[in-house]
Amino acid sequence: MTGIRAFTFTPADGVPPAVAPFAHATAAGQTLYVTGQMPTDTSGTLVGEDVSTQTDQVLGNLLRVTELCGGGPADVVSVRAYLTDWDDYVAFNAAYAPWFPDRLPSRTCIGTTGLAVGARVEIDWVCWRADGWK
Repeated sequence: MTGIRAFTFTPADGVPPAVAPFAHATAAGQTLYVTGQMPTDTSGTLVGEDVSTQTDQVLGNLLRVTELCGGGPADVVSVRAYLTDWDDYVAFNAAYAPWFPDRLPSRTCIGTTGLAVGARVEIDWVCWRADGWK
């Protein structure tokens, strides 16, 4: 695929609703940029109070968007994570690592003073596929 394509999904697709004007993902050629996901379910409700539970929810949301675009975890090349409490870093890493059993992508982790819906973590990622996206 060449050019730029935006992907927008609904809760019926198994992803949380968009709460602002954004696409869930944008493909530019062979690269897919997946919008930062929050630890919310398909009703938009915050899932869990601890960073481990929230990290699993966020990564599940990211993976679902990526799958809807035709990819999977092996296509993730770069991750950017935001944490509201740096004391959560060790627990975040423990929840994060099992999602990438074969190869860890590059990653940046940023401390921030707050996130939407009272979340402790938000993550976005970039994927690459030789044959492009749906």
